[in-house]
Amino acid sequence: MTATTGGTRAAGHTVLATSLGELTVVREEEVVTGLYFPRHWPRPDRTAFGSRTDEGFEEVARQLDEYLDGDRRAFELPLRARGSEFDRRVWELIAEVPYGETTTYGDIARALGTGIEPRDVGAAVGRNPLSIIVPCHRVVGATGKLTGYAGGLDRKRALLEIEHAGALRAGQAGAAGLW
Repeated sequence: MTATTGGTRAAGHTVLATSLGELTVVREEEVVTGLYFPRHWPRPDRTAFGSRTDEGFEEVARQLDEYLDGDRRAFELPLRARGSEFDRRVWELIAEVPYGETTTYGDIARALGTGIEPRDVGAAVGRNPLSIIVPCHRVVGATGKLTGYAGGLDRKRALLEIEHAGALRAGQAGAAGLW
């Protein structure tokens, strides 16, 4: 359990070894607030990570392992993603993209309404503090090509391949993307 100071929940973090490399998971009490890759871009504020502790992260570690092994399609974790109202709207739409499928920055911009540009969506996607869990890897360029990803394009491709294989096993996947 994390301590509380002056009404503010103290954060804690751990580093998990995964098939994608090390992932830093941040939480406040029992709520996951961040999941970051090494050399994550844009760089998260590490002062918000709190102290390192390896206790209390068993459930997120189990679910990540299951997902990366292709045995889990959705996460069932308490989450809190901090961002602007616009960012949170984008992240909500990303969370609706089905496992094994992709969408484009333009599709999300159109869903948000008039005056929203795909590059605005791209900036919000880049600020997603919950990589993998809020599946921003499912957002691709207008032609289906892979574009930026906080963990790098190789990891984005690996995540899409995991999901495509899982969807194929379940008899639910169409053709692979251009990625």
